[in-house]
Amino acid sequence: MINSLKKIFAQNFESFTFYYQNLRYRVFLTLILSIFVGVLDGFGLSMFMPLLQMVTGNGEATGEAMGNLNFIVEGLESLGISMNLINILGVMVVFFTFKGIASFINSSYRVIVRNMFIKKIRKQILSAFNRLKYKYFVLADVGRIQNTMSGEVERVSQSFNFYFRTAEQAIMVAVYMGFAFFVDARFALLVTIGGWLTNFLYKIIYKRTKSRSKTFTEDSHGYQGQIIQHVANFKYLKATNLLQDYGRHLRESIDNIEVSRKKIGILNAIVSAAREPLLILIVAVVIIIHSKLLNASLGPILISLLFFYRALTALINMQNSWNRFLALSGSLSNVISFQDELRNNKEKQGGRSIQRFTDSIKIEYGWFKYTNEWVLKNINLTLPKNQTIAFVGESGSGKTTLVNIIAGLMPLDEGTFKIDGIDSKELDTKTYQNRIGYITQEPVIFSDSIFNNVTFWDEKNKRNLERFRQALNKAAILDFVDGLTNQEKTELGSNGVNLSGGQRQRLSIARELYKEVDVLIMDEATSSLDSETEKMIQDSIDALKGEFTILIVAHRLSTIKNADKIVYMNEGEIDTIGTYTELIAQVDGFEKMVELQKL
Repeated sequence: MINSLKKIFAQNFESFTFYYQNLRYRVFLTLILSIFVGVLDGFGLSMFMPLLQMVTGNGEATGEAMGNLNFIVEGLESLGISMNLINILGVMVVFFTFKGIASFINSSYRVIVRNMFIKKIRKQILSAFNRLKYKYFVLADVGRIQNTMSGEVERVSQSFNFYFRTAEQAIMVAVYMGFAFFVDARFALLVTIGGWLTNFLYKIIYKRTKSRSKTFTEDSHGYQGQIIQHVANFKYLKATNLLQDYGRHLRESIDNIEVSRKKIGILNAIVSAAREPLLILIVAVVIIIHSKLLNASLGPILISLLFFYRALTALINMQNSWNRFLALSGSLSNVISFQDELRNNKEKQGGRSIQRFTDSIKIEYGWFKYTNEWVLKNINLTLPKNQTIAFVGESGSGKTTLVNIIAGLMPLDEGTFKIDGIDSKELDTKTYQNRIGYITQEPVIFSDSIFNNVTFWDEKNKRNLERFRQALNKAAILDFVDGLTNQEKTELGSNGVNLSGGQRQRLSIARELYKEVDVLIMDEATSSLDSETEKMIQDSIDALKGEFTILIVAHRLSTIKNADKIVYMNEGEIDTIGTYTELIAQVDGFEKMVELQKL
């Protein structure tokens, strides 16, 4: 039995290390409290023997029938506490009262530690995720990220309970076994052998449960990814009557998850159902062997039997808890590996900061790839302050990737990238990104008020309200907001469902202007809008010209006619840089794009 316990904990050293790294001394304090509970319970149980003597004997109790535990009776008598009925019952009440208090403290402390542990894990993952390299995020499994940060962390919380419940029951087994061996070593040895034989059954169950837990975790990752796609593409699936077809795909994933959950539940049920029959069988066989074959007196083993009954109960509870832990071990392993991946792919920051963008952004001999193929090749580009620069080219030409490099989202694999003469490797990128406003094709709108959307939950005071209105005015949406019944307090609903596409886009522009940025990036910001709305957005952008460094990624060339420079890209390289008129005259590909769009 002891070897079995050692094997269990040796095989899961990673789990203990993970808990210890996050809890430190609290792990051992939890275990010490469990020892107190077991010892107090043992002392309380030992008083049943003198009580039994009084019932079956002549009304007097001695310590002889308690075997090596007779020191308890002798110690009480030395304190002047005679072994009569009232005193024995009183001592039992005291021992079990203290055990109850210790058990309450133990359970309450474990709840506190568990909550602290889960809160710490959630914050660690969130913090590490926010420092993650964007390049790693682009290539990562989004379903796994969401599942790990939500469902998997909750399952780790449950694994914590079962892990320490297992440890608590293991301590109880050790304490009760210690008492039992102290009373009658021969009887204790026989019961130990019986308990060890039950491990063959549980070993098979443990192996199957752990395997099924891993499958359950993998299926959950896939399901979360499919749910994300289902929600994101709901409009398309609805409009094309493909919801039922995609639903079948989801139902298959649900079935796989529930098959794993059912099998884990059945294995847990086997463990629970086998507990009592095995317990009674072992005790019955040992008593027969001890009394019939070894001709030993039943008197000294009665107290030992009490301890062993408790020990065997604790052992099977431990096995049950351990199986429940193994059912969650796949989630624990996933969270551990996920945290390692986040740490290993942490974005590196330099020590130099930038307060304002004052001169230029420069890339020299820049090369970049996501995996094996070069996406950007030999990029040489200078972007002066307060100019409007447009990036055009066929799909896949690398213009969005180049802008992502400029935004500090990803480092070059080769070459240099400098902001105001500071190499990006030396720069604290966050201070640079504080000066950047980023507007995408699908504007980011939060389910909150207009004020909170634009100010990003800034304090609503006089100064911020003035900044808020100035940002709305520059984005040409102030009149619209003032015309609403609740004005800036208006709730926008999920993803701005109450707004038109142009209104959402102008609110997202207002948010970036409220930040008081230096660089404004427009990544296909008007490509999904109608011509009239696009013209309104373009007028807003033109009004900002010369006040900000504006970078525009565009397919629709009507939005970039007034740009100071246009960067024409082809297959990851900069083909030509010039004005709108110059590119029409010099670049056949650009001229064809203009003709196709009938400009």
